[in-house]
Amino acid sequence: MFSIIQAAGWPIWPLIACSVLGLALIIERFLSLKTTKVAPPRLLDEVLKASATELPKPEVIDQLEKSSALGEVLASGLRALQIKPTSSDEELRNALESTGRVVTHKLERYLTALATIASVAPLLGLFGTIVGMIEIFGSQAPGGSTGGNPAQLAQGISIALYNTAFGLIIAIPSLIFWRYFRARVDEYLLTLELASERLLQHLGTLRRTES
Repeated sequence: MFSIIQAAGWPIWPLIACSVLGLALIIERFLSLKTTKVAPPRLLDEVLKASATELPKPEVIDQLEKSSALGEVLASGLRALQIKPTSSDEELRNALESTGRVVTHKLERYLTALATIASVAPLLGLFGTIVGMIEIFGSQAPGGSTGGNPAQLAQGISIALYNTAFGLIIAIPSLIFWRYFRARVDEYLLTLELASERLLQHLGTLRRTES
């Protein structure tokens, strides 16, 4: 592996940095976007059941908020009604939407960085290719004579080919995982939105019952 890095020349180091960063982002997103951490399947039904007749206690709402992204959104609606029992549907909706924007930002974290790596890696590979081409032309003897420097010629070819390959090797998986995470986040956001609508209807019914 070290011999390949040596043959690729100094332009390979930015690509190595991109590969390490990209791998770290992919692992982090895999861990952060687990279903249990974002939208547990039965959480909404459990919240509706627990608040069927009255609002849960503040400590229960705090625990719900810390459980997952969906729990954070649901807890904001419950807390808004707890703080102001006469809250209108519009006020409850605003509370849910405000928390939803915060949660959306958390879910989309680092996706822009991963997309940037997917875009920049081929350009860095192209830069390495150009450096390799410069090495190739530099290996030719001046004055149009044939022969040149075979070692410098081989070095230039290695730099050009290795950097092009490394750029594509980094860019293709980064793009694939970015699209995968983007679709996953969009699916989660739809789930959160539908859950918020159901909770809003439930809170309206609960508010009328208590009043």
